[in-house]
Amino acid sequence: MLEQRAKLLVDCVAGERGRISGLAAGLMHRSKFLAMGLLPGTEFTVEQVAPLGDPLVIRLRGLTITLRRQEALMFQVEML
Repeated sequence: MLEQRAKLLVDCVAGERGRISGLAAGLMHRSKFLAMGLLPGTEFTVEQVAPLGDPLVIRLRGLTITLRRQEALMFQVEML
């Protein structure tokens, strides 16, 4: 059986699919992300990554969300 690879959201490239496995954010950021639907267990697809890595565009639950590099550093993900 293949082991799933864990990494940070910021390390993903366009076209990759994954699942959010953890969130290392303070209370202010955590409530913002949870309100946007960025919950552990949520599957996503990376739509675009800007040439310098900022911003990152992901699609999840029918929504397209843009995250700054500093925000994407807070998410641990499992690749699908």
